[in-house]
Amino acid sequence: MAKITLSKLRHSYYPDPKTPEDYALKMIDLDWNDGGAYALLGPSGCGKSTLLNIISGLLVPSEGRILFDERDVTELAPTERNIAQVFQFPVIYDTMSVRNNLAFPLRNRGVDEATVARRVAEIAEMLEVTDILDRKAAALSPDNKQKVSMGRGLVRDDVNVVMFDEPLTVIDPHLKWKLRSKLKELHQRVRATMIYVTHDQTEALTFADQVVVMQDGEIVQIGTPVDLFERPAHTFVGHFIGSPGMNILPCETQNGAAMFRGQQIALEGDIVPGEGKRTEIGVRPEFVTLAESGVEAVVRKVSDVGRHIVVETVIGEDRVAAIVKENAPAMGETVHLNFRPDRTRLYRDGWLATTAGEAAQ
Repeated sequence: MAKITLSKLRHSYYPDPKTPEDYALKMIDLDWNDGGAYALLGPSGCGKSTLLNIISGLLVPSEGRILFDERDVTELAPTERNIAQVFQFPVIYDTMSVRNNLAFPLRNRGVDEATVARRVAEIAEMLEVTDILDRKAAALSPDNKQKVSMGRGLVRDDVNVVMFDEPLTVIDPHLKWKLRSKLKELHQRVRATMIYVTHDQTEALTFADQVVVMQDGEIVQIGTPVDLFERPAHTFVGHFIGSPGMNILPCETQNGAAMFRGQQIALEGDIVPGEGKRTEIGVRPEFVTLAESGVEAVVRKVSDVGRHIVVETVIGEDRVAAIVKENAPAMGETVHLNFRPDRTRLYRDGWLATTAGEAAQ
């Protein structure tokens, strides 16, 4: 396995890029440690697949370097990087048995048959496909086909990194949770460096120890699932992660305080000095409560989602969601909202602009 370093990486599909908008990847500096479980998370078109293709060697970046354990592999072909990839659609040989599919990457590299048999047995046991080893791959269900595809990536013990590109896209929703759990278990057992590319926050947050959130070719935050939920560094992260996403409310700043519709809103800490075109308050629905007093709002919609109730309100033209456990108000009712101070933050031009600490008084 390898530590992967991306240094001053930029990429454009244009031959002569002029402006930042011409770059699919604008500037990437990133380290992934040996043996870690990582996710690239973002919407379609954010650059995550471009970045994956650069790491794998399918694309040469316009600028910057890719290092595996400090070795520059920027110009190396995919076959020279010792990378295993698992794609959206299972890459297996339908006419072969499951056993021979798993053995193929090893036999293709001249590994002796005793080692092949041992590794195939180990991977089959991990993936829970031992009982179908002698079945033709063509007869498998989609989830078992993807398990075999994963096994082909994991069977070699000389790979630097295993990369998963939206591997659960074609899997039925009721089976996805099983494969997500299996992937997490596999990483804990084999401790390979794994990179998982997805637009699905649930897949990223359940698989990865560290998540890289991308937007418009840039990294907006790197952190643990807890970091991304509890303290989004950018309003995009707040919107993209969480269901429903973070409430974002326009505000003004006066004498070091945040003012929303004439009311001062207590924040987690001090406002960081700086200039910007736009200031906003960010607070997740989990930290908005209904109270006897506070910011007045009108209930627009009430949704019982099982574990809790989502109350959607409006304050003028601004929408604010709150999560409650019981006693939800009726539609059209006037309520008062309180924002938990230590989870309420100021954002300037999208970026976090409050210090962590005691809530401002």
